[in-house]
Amino acid sequence: MGKIIALANQKGGVGKTTSSINLAASLAVLDFKALLVDADPQANSTSGIGFDPRNIKNSIYECIINDIDPREAIQKTDTPNLDLLPAHIDLVGAEIEMINLANREYKMKAVLDSVRDDYDFIIIDCSPSLGLITINSLTAADSVIIPVQCEYFALEGLGKLLNTIKIVQTRLNTALQIEGILLTMYDVRLRLSNQVVDEVKTHFEDMVFETIIQRNTRLSEAPSFGVSVIMHDANSKGAVNYLNLAREIIRKNGLVKDEELANTQTA
Repeated sequence: MGKIIALANQKGGVGKTTSSINLAASLAVLDFKALLVDADPQANSTSGIGFDPRNIKNSIYECIINDIDPREAIQKTDTPNLDLLPAHIDLVGAEIEMINLANREYKMKAVLDSVRDDYDFIIIDCSPSLGLITINSLTAADSVIIPVQCEYFALEGLGKLLNTIKIVQTRLNTALQIEGILLTMYDVRLRLSNQVVDEVKTHFEDMVFETIIQRNTRLSEAPSFGVSVIMHDANSKGAVNYLNLAREIIRKNGLVKDEELANTQTA
């Protein structure tokens, strides 16, 4: 049974979509079958992995609202072992349409539970809000990764997100865990970046991933080519960072497939 991990933060511009795409791709490259779920109406994960949302016939929206079998919406990507459950702008209206539905907080869970045995990991790119679609994502997930940028106001709004997670844990998904806090957009040259790292680690200690995602030109370029950074430039710092993050998650979940993965860390 695959593990479902949601990436959530109601703040925009924290590297959530970038992390979703590249974590899923890195897990796939490491020989784990992965599904990337685009749960954001902006559909940036969909376009960032090489699909035009305007040409998508069936998406996560149709699965949630019209009970379409997700296998009819899932797309194969150019990365071996990586599939996509795409999004479309129609997802904007889903929250309104879901208001009167029975078990509305569990609609995405039903969709993903039907395919979770097909994958080792399912990665959900949540929208930058704490609305009903994000609540659905957290209810469907086994754990959540919280991207936090290494910039001023990094911790702003984090308390509200953690409170939302606690509510979901109490009322909707008692098994939900925090996989970890992921520091992104780190610039080793900036004193502020180092201060943010120290502050976050002081506040959250073991909840913070060892891997830190550094600012990287190749990482920024990759979405314009419709590929993950590892497909764009496997030797770039961004690709190395996300491969290390994937390895860290694999080890944390006891899913190491070979000695090399267990005992090595890409520099």
